Amino acid sequence: MDALLVTTFLVPVVALLLGSGSGSAAPLPRAFFVFGDSLVDNGNNNYLMTTARADAPPYGIDFPTHLPTGRFSNGLNIPDIISEHLGSQPALPYLSPDLRGDQLLVGANFASAGVGILNDTGIQFVNIIRIGQQLRNFQEYQQRLAAFVGDEDAARQAVSDALVLITLGGNDFVNNYYLVPYSARSREFSLPDYVTYLLSEYAQVLDRLYDLGARRVLVQGVGPIGCVPAELALHSLDGTCDAELQRAAEMYNPRLMALLEELNARHGGGDPVFVGVNMQRIHNDFIDDPRAYGFQTATDACCGQGRFNGLGLCTVMSSLCADRDAYVFWDNFHPTERANRLIVQQFMYGTADYIA
Repeated sequence: MDALLVTTFLVPVVALLLGSGSGSAAPLPRAFFVFGDSLVDNGNNNYLMTTARADAPPYGIDFPTHLPTGRFSNGLNIPDIISEHLGSQPALPYLSPDLRGDQLLVGANFASAGVGILNDTGIQFVNIIRIGQQLRNFQEYQQRLAAFVGDEDAARQAVSDALVLITLGGNDFVNNYYLVPYSARSREFSLPDYVTYLLSEYAQVLDRLYDLGARRVLVQGVGPIGCVPAELALHSLDGTCDAELQRAAEMYNPRLMALLEELNARHGGGDPVFVGVNMQRIHNDFIDDPRAYGFQTATDACCGQGRFNGLGLCTVMSSLCADRDAYVFWDNFHPTERANRLIVQQFMYGTADYIA
Protein backbone atom coordinates (compact mmCIF):
# COMPACT_ATOMS: atom_id res chain seq x y z
CA MET A 1 0.00 0.00 0.00
CA ASP A 2 1.50 3.34 -0.98
CA ALA A 3 1.79 6.38 1.28
CA LEU A 4 -1.11 8.17 -0.40
CA LEU A 5 -3.46 5.27 0.28
CA VAL A 6 -2.27 5.09 3.88
CA THR A 7 -3.05 8.78 4.27
CA THR A 8 -6.48 8.42 2.69
CA PHE A 9 -7.33 5.67 5.17
CA LEU A 10 -5.70 6.67 8.45
CA VAL A 11 -6.30 10.41 8.41
CA PRO A 12 -10.02 10.04 7.62
CA VAL A 13 -10.31 7.42 10.38
CA VAL A 14 -9.04 9.95 12.90
CA ALA A 15 -11.22 12.66 11.37
CA LEU A 16 -14.29 10.42 11.31
CA LEU A 17 -13.96 9.55 14.95
CA LEU A 18 -13.78 13.24 15.82
CA GLY A 19 -15.98 14.60 13.05
CA SER A 20 -19.61 15.00 12.16
CA GLY A 21 -20.46 11.37 11.48
CA SER A 22 -22.31 9.51 8.79
CA GLY A 23 -24.74 12.25 7.86
CA SER A 24 -27.75 10.78 9.68
CA ALA A 25 -30.08 13.14 11.53
CA ALA A 26 -28.71 12.21 14.93
CA PRO A 27 -25.37 10.42 14.51
CA LEU A 28 -23.96 8.61 17.53
CA PRO A 29 -20.45 9.36 18.81
CA ARG A 30 -17.61 7.51 17.11
CA ALA A 31 -16.82 4.25 18.90
CA PHE A 32 -13.67 2.15 19.29
CA PHE A 33 -13.68 -1.65 19.55
CA VAL A 34 -10.74 -3.83 20.57
CA PHE A 35 -10.23 -7.58 20.09
CA GLY A 36 -7.28 -9.80 20.87
CA ASP A 37 -4.83 -10.83 23.54
CA SER A 38 -2.81 -9.44 26.46
CA LEU A 39 -1.21 -6.70 24.36
CA VAL A 40 -4.61 -5.01 24.24
CA ASP A 41 -6.64 -6.51 27.13
CA ASN A 42 -7.56 -3.72 29.57
CA GLY A 43 -9.17 -5.75 32.30
CA ASN A 44 -11.55 -8.45 31.04
CA ASN A 45 -9.48 -11.20 32.64
CA ASN A 46 -9.93 -9.53 36.04
CA TYR A 47 -13.43 -11.03 35.98
CA LEU A 48 -12.25 -14.56 35.14
CA MET A 49 -10.70 -17.41 37.12
CA THR A 50 -7.42 -17.52 35.20
CA THR A 51 -3.71 -17.13 35.79
CA ALA A 52 -3.51 -14.74 32.81
CA ARG A 53 -4.18 -11.64 34.90
CA ALA A 54 -2.45 -8.34 35.58
CA ASP A 55 -4.56 -7.11 38.48
CA ALA A 56 -1.88 -7.02 41.17
CA PRO A 57 1.06 -4.65 41.82
CA PRO A 58 3.40 -3.57 40.38
CA TYR A 59 1.20 -3.63 37.25
CA GLY A 60 -0.30 -0.16 36.87
CA ILE A 61 2.47 1.55 38.83
CA ASP A 62 2.49 4.43 36.31
CA PHE A 63 -1.23 4.37 35.51
CA PRO A 64 -2.96 7.64 36.52
CA THR A 65 -4.36 5.92 39.62
CA HIS A 66 -1.05 4.06 40.27
CA LEU A 67 -3.16 0.93 40.71
CA PRO A 68 -3.30 -2.31 38.68
CA THR A 69 -6.14 -2.36 36.18
CA GLY A 70 -5.69 -5.62 34.30
CA ARG A 71 -3.51 -4.01 31.65
CA PHE A 72 -0.25 -5.86 31.06
CA SER A 73 1.72 -2.65 31.39
CA ASN A 74 3.25 -0.29 33.90
CA GLY A 75 0.71 2.26 32.67
CA LEU A 76 -1.31 2.69 29.49
CA ASN A 77 -1.52 0.12 26.72
CA ILE A 78 -1.96 0.50 22.97
CA PRO A 79 -5.77 0.94 22.92
CA ASP A 80 -5.55 3.61 25.63
CA ILE A 81 -3.04 5.58 23.61
CA ILE A 82 -5.03 5.25 20.38
CA SER A 83 -8.00 6.65 22.31
CA GLU A 84 -5.84 9.60 23.37
CA HIS A 85 -4.91 10.26 19.75
CA LEU A 86 -8.59 10.18 18.86
CA GLY A 87 -9.55 12.52 21.68
CA SER A 88 -11.71 9.88 23.35
CA GLN A 89 -11.82 8.13 26.69
CA PRO A 90 -10.71 4.47 26.66
CA ALA A 91 -13.39 1.89 25.94
CA LEU A 92 -14.23 -0.17 29.01
CA PRO A 93 -13.68 -3.93 29.23
CA TYR A 94 -16.76 -5.73 27.95
CA LEU A 95 -17.11 -7.61 31.24
CA SER A 96 -17.00 -4.43 33.33
CA PRO A 97 -20.27 -3.76 35.16
CA ASP A 98 -19.72 -0.09 34.33
CA LEU A 99 -20.23 -0.74 30.60
CA ARG A 100 -23.78 0.52 30.40
CA GLY A 101 -25.68 3.65 29.41
CA ASP A 102 -23.57 6.33 27.77
CA GLN A 103 -20.43 4.22 28.18
CA LEU A 104 -21.78 1.93 25.46
CA LEU A 105 -21.40 4.81 23.01
CA VAL A 106 -17.62 4.88 23.58
CA GLY A 107 -17.25 1.29 22.39
CA ALA A 108 -15.92 -1.76 24.19
CA ASN A 109 -12.74 -3.76 24.68
CA PHE A 110 -13.38 -7.48 24.15
CA ALA A 111 -9.73 -8.64 24.41
CA SER A 112 -8.58 -11.36 26.78
CA ALA A 113 -4.99 -12.16 27.73
CA GLY A 114 -3.74 -15.56 26.60
CA VAL A 115 -5.92 -16.06 23.54
CA GLY A 116 -4.87 -16.73 20.00
CA ILE A 117 -6.34 -17.37 16.61
CA LEU A 118 -6.75 -21.05 17.49
CA ASN A 119 -9.01 -22.34 20.25
CA ASP A 120 -6.29 -24.59 21.68
CA THR A 121 -3.89 -21.67 22.12
CA GLY A 122 -3.54 -20.66 25.77
CA ILE A 123 -5.23 -23.77 27.16
CA GLN A 124 -2.86 -23.57 30.15
CA PHE A 125 -4.67 -20.38 31.21
CA VAL A 126 -7.98 -22.31 31.34
CA ASN A 127 -10.67 -19.62 31.56
CA ILE A 128 -10.05 -16.96 28.91
CA ILE A 129 -12.30 -15.37 26.30
CA ARG A 130 -11.36 -17.03 23.04
CA ILE A 131 -11.75 -15.05 19.84
CA GLY A 132 -14.98 -16.78 18.83
CA GLN A 133 -16.54 -15.74 22.14
CA GLN A 134 -15.14 -12.21 21.74
CA LEU A 135 -17.05 -11.96 18.46
CA ARG A 136 -20.21 -13.32 20.07
CA ASN A 137 -19.80 -10.70 22.79
CA PHE A 138 -19.52 -8.06 20.06
CA GLN A 139 -22.82 -9.24 18.62
CA GLU A 140 -24.40 -9.07 22.07
CA TYR A 141 -22.93 -5.59 22.58
CA GLN A 142 -24.68 -4.41 19.42
CA GLN A 143 -28.00 -5.64 20.79
CA ARG A 144 -27.35 -3.76 24.02
CA LEU A 145 -26.40 -0.61 22.12
CA ALA A 146 -29.52 -0.78 19.95
CA ALA A 147 -31.69 -1.20 23.04
CA PHE A 148 -30.03 1.78 24.72
CA VAL A 149 -30.33 4.20 21.79
CA GLY A 150 -33.70 2.82 20.69
CA ASP A 151 -32.70 2.67 17.04
CA GLU A 152 -31.22 -0.44 15.41
CA ASP A 153 -30.17 1.48 12.29
CA ALA A 154 -28.27 4.06 14.35
CA ALA A 155 -26.54 1.32 16.33
CA ARG A 156 -25.59 -0.46 13.10
CA GLN A 157 -24.17 2.77 11.67
CA ALA A 158 -22.18 3.40 14.84
CA VAL A 159 -20.47 0.04 14.38
CA SER A 160 -19.81 0.74 10.71
CA ASP A 161 -18.25 4.13 11.51
CA ALA A 162 -16.13 2.85 14.41
CA LEU A 163 -12.42 2.11 14.48
CA VAL A 164 -11.59 -1.51 15.29
CA LEU A 165 -8.25 -2.88 16.49
CA ILE A 166 -7.46 -6.60 16.51
CA THR A 167 -4.25 -8.16 17.83
CA LEU A 168 -3.78 -11.91 17.52
CA GLY A 169 -1.12 -14.42 16.49
CA GLY A 170 1.77 -14.11 18.91
CA ASN A 171 0.32 -16.57 21.40
CA ASP A 172 -0.28 -19.09 18.63
CA PHE A 173 3.50 -19.37 18.41
CA VAL A 174 4.85 -18.81 21.93
CA ASN A 175 1.93 -20.40 23.81
CA ASN A 176 1.14 -23.17 21.35
CA TYR A 177 3.48 -24.24 18.55
CA TYR A 178 6.68 -23.48 20.51
CA LEU A 179 5.25 -23.80 24.04
CA VAL A 180 7.09 -27.06 24.67
CA PRO A 181 9.46 -29.14 22.55
CA TYR A 182 7.52 -31.47 20.26
CA SER A 183 4.23 -29.76 21.00
CA ALA A 184 1.08 -31.28 19.51
CA ARG A 185 0.85 -28.59 16.86
CA SER A 186 4.54 -28.86 15.92
CA ARG A 187 4.09 -32.60 15.44
CA GLU A 188 0.98 -32.00 13.35
CA PHE A 189 2.36 -29.23 11.13
CA SER A 190 5.65 -28.06 9.70
CA LEU A 191 6.11 -24.34 10.38
CA PRO A 192 5.07 -23.25 6.83
CA ASP A 193 1.97 -25.45 7.02
CA TYR A 194 1.15 -24.13 10.49
CA VAL A 195 1.33 -20.56 9.21
CA THR A 196 -1.00 -21.51 6.36
CA TYR A 197 -3.42 -23.08 8.84
CA LEU A 198 -3.29 -20.07 11.18
CA LEU A 199 -4.06 -17.66 8.37
CA SER A 200 -6.93 -19.77 7.05
CA GLU A 201 -8.46 -19.62 10.54
CA TYR A 202 -7.72 -15.90 10.88
CA ALA A 203 -9.45 -15.23 7.56
CA GLN A 204 -12.63 -16.68 9.06
CA VAL A 205 -12.28 -14.44 12.12
CA LEU A 206 -11.84 -11.33 9.99
CA ASP A 207 -14.69 -12.30 7.68
CA ARG A 208 -16.92 -12.71 10.72
CA LEU A 209 -15.84 -9.29 12.00
CA TYR A 210 -16.84 -7.85 8.63
CA ASP A 211 -20.18 -9.66 8.77
CA LEU A 212 -20.78 -8.07 12.18
CA GLY A 213 -20.42 -4.62 10.61
CA ALA A 214 -16.77 -3.63 11.10
CA ARG A 215 -15.51 -1.46 8.23
CA ARG A 216 -12.33 0.20 9.58
CA VAL A 217 -10.07 -2.46 11.06
CA LEU A 218 -6.43 -2.13 12.10
CA VAL A 219 -4.86 -5.60 12.14
CA GLN A 220 -1.62 -5.84 14.10
CA GLY A 221 0.94 -8.33 12.89
CA VAL A 222 3.15 -10.41 15.17
CA GLY A 223 6.06 -8.58 16.77
CA PRO A 224 9.62 -9.92 17.12
CA ILE A 225 8.57 -12.76 19.42
CA GLY A 226 12.08 -14.19 19.51
CA CYS A 227 13.37 -11.02 21.15
CA VAL A 228 11.09 -10.76 24.19
CA PRO A 229 12.85 -11.24 27.55
CA ALA A 230 10.97 -14.50 28.23
CA GLU A 231 12.49 -16.09 25.13
CA LEU A 232 15.91 -14.55 25.70
CA ALA A 233 15.97 -16.03 29.19
CA LEU A 234 15.36 -19.49 27.76
CA HIS A 235 17.29 -19.41 24.50
CA SER A 236 19.92 -16.64 24.45
CA LEU A 237 23.33 -16.31 26.06
CA ASP A 238 24.10 -12.77 24.95
CA GLY A 239 20.74 -11.11 24.20
CA THR A 240 20.58 -12.30 20.60
CA CYS A 241 17.02 -12.98 19.49
CA ASP A 242 15.90 -16.59 19.14
CA ALA A 243 16.31 -17.42 15.46
CA GLU A 244 13.50 -19.98 15.21
CA LEU A 245 10.83 -17.72 16.71
CA GLN A 246 12.04 -14.86 14.54
CA ARG A 247 11.76 -17.11 11.52
CA ALA A 248 8.16 -17.84 12.45
CA ALA A 249 7.28 -14.14 12.70
CA GLU A 250 9.08 -13.33 9.47
CA MET A 251 7.20 -16.10 7.69
CA TYR A 252 3.81 -15.16 9.15
CA ASN A 253 3.72 -11.37 8.79
CA PRO A 254 4.09 -10.96 4.99
CA ARG A 255 1.49 -13.64 4.44
CA LEU A 256 -0.88 -11.88 6.86
CA MET A 257 -0.51 -8.67 4.86
CA ALA A 258 -1.20 -10.58 1.64
CA LEU A 259 -4.32 -12.06 3.25
CA LEU A 260 -5.57 -8.59 4.14
CA GLU A 261 -5.19 -7.53 0.51
CA GLU A 262 -7.25 -10.55 -0.54
CA LEU A 263 -9.96 -9.76 2.00
CA ASN A 264 -10.11 -6.12 0.92
CA ALA A 265 -10.52 -7.19 -2.70
CA ARG A 266 -13.28 -9.60 -1.70
CA HIS A 267 -15.12 -6.96 0.30
CA GLY A 268 -15.51 -4.34 -2.38
CA GLY A 269 -12.04 -3.21 -3.42
CA GLY A 270 -12.69 0.47 -2.57
CA ASP A 271 -11.42 2.01 0.64
CA PRO A 272 -9.66 -0.79 2.52
CA VAL A 273 -11.56 -2.41 5.36
CA PHE A 274 -8.47 -4.09 6.81
CA VAL A 275 -5.16 -2.27 7.25
CA GLY A 276 -2.15 -4.20 8.53
CA VAL A 277 0.26 -2.82 11.11
CA ASN A 278 3.85 -4.05 10.79
CA MET A 279 4.55 -4.59 14.49
CA GLN A 280 7.76 -6.47 13.78
CA ARG A 281 9.24 -3.54 11.88
CA ILE A 282 8.18 -1.06 14.59
CA HIS A 283 9.64 -3.17 17.41
CA ASN A 284 12.80 -3.93 15.45
CA ASP A 285 13.58 -0.21 15.38
CA PHE A 286 13.78 -0.25 19.20
CA ILE A 287 15.57 -3.58 19.40
CA ASP A 288 18.22 -2.78 16.80
CA ASP A 289 19.09 0.61 18.29
CA PRO A 290 17.30 1.24 21.59
CA ARG A 291 19.41 4.27 22.49
CA ALA A 292 18.31 6.06 19.33
CA TYR A 293 14.82 6.05 20.85
CA GLY A 294 15.90 6.99 24.35
CA PHE A 295 15.92 3.47 25.82
CA GLN A 296 18.78 1.98 27.79
CA THR A 297 17.90 -1.64 27.03
CA ALA A 298 15.73 -3.70 24.72
CA THR A 299 16.75 -7.05 26.21
CA ASP A 300 16.00 -6.81 29.93
CA ALA A 301 12.47 -6.50 31.29
CA CYS A 302 11.84 -3.78 33.84
CA CYS A 303 9.94 -6.19 36.11
CA GLY A 304 10.87 -9.83 36.56
CA GLN A 305 13.60 -12.12 37.77
CA GLY A 306 16.38 -14.27 36.44
CA ARG A 307 18.26 -13.79 33.21
CA PHE A 308 17.11 -10.67 31.36
CA ASN A 309 14.44 -10.37 34.08
CA GLY A 310 12.56 -12.73 31.79
CA LEU A 311 11.71 -15.66 34.05
CA GLY A 312 8.31 -15.99 35.68
CA LEU A 313 5.67 -13.41 36.43
CA CYS A 314 6.04 -9.76 37.39
CA THR A 315 5.04 -9.61 41.08
CA VAL A 316 5.72 -7.54 44.18
CA MET A 317 8.66 -9.87 44.83
CA SER A 318 10.24 -9.21 41.42
CA SER A 319 13.20 -7.02 40.61
CA LEU A 320 11.68 -3.69 39.52
CA CYS A 321 13.53 -0.99 37.61
CA ALA A 322 13.39 2.60 38.83
CA ASP A 323 13.04 4.24 35.41
CA ARG A 324 10.38 2.49 33.33
CA ASP A 325 10.93 4.92 30.45
CA ALA A 326 14.41 3.47 29.92
CA TYR A 327 13.06 0.00 29.09
CA VAL A 328 11.40 -1.30 25.95
CA PHE A 329 9.85 -4.20 27.87
CA TRP A 330 7.85 -3.86 31.06
CA ASP A 331 7.60 -7.58 31.87
CA ASN A 332 8.76 -10.73 30.13
CA PHE A 333 6.45 -10.24 27.14
CA HIS A 334 4.85 -6.78 27.12
CA PRO A 335 6.13 -3.29 26.25
CA THR A 336 6.32 -0.38 28.66
CA GLU A 337 3.90 2.51 28.29
CA ARG A 338 6.65 4.59 26.67
CA ALA A 339 7.29 1.87 24.07
CA ASN A 340 3.54 1.61 23.47
CA ARG A 341 3.38 5.35 22.85
CA LEU A 342 6.11 5.14 20.22
CA ILE A 343 4.41 2.14 18.60
CA VAL A 344 1.11 3.99 18.26
CA GLN A 345 2.85 7.13 16.99
CA GLN A 346 4.51 5.10 14.24
CA PHE A 347 1.44 3.35 12.93
CA MET A 348 -0.96 6.26 13.35
CA TYR A 349 1.28 8.93 11.82
CA GLY A 350 4.44 7.22 10.58
CA THR A 351 5.53 6.25 7.10
CA ALA A 352 4.12 3.57 4.83
CA ASP A 353 6.89 1.22 6.02
CA TYR A 354 4.80 0.49 9.10
CA ILE A 355 1.47 -0.03 7.33
CA ALA A 356 0.44 -2.53 4.68
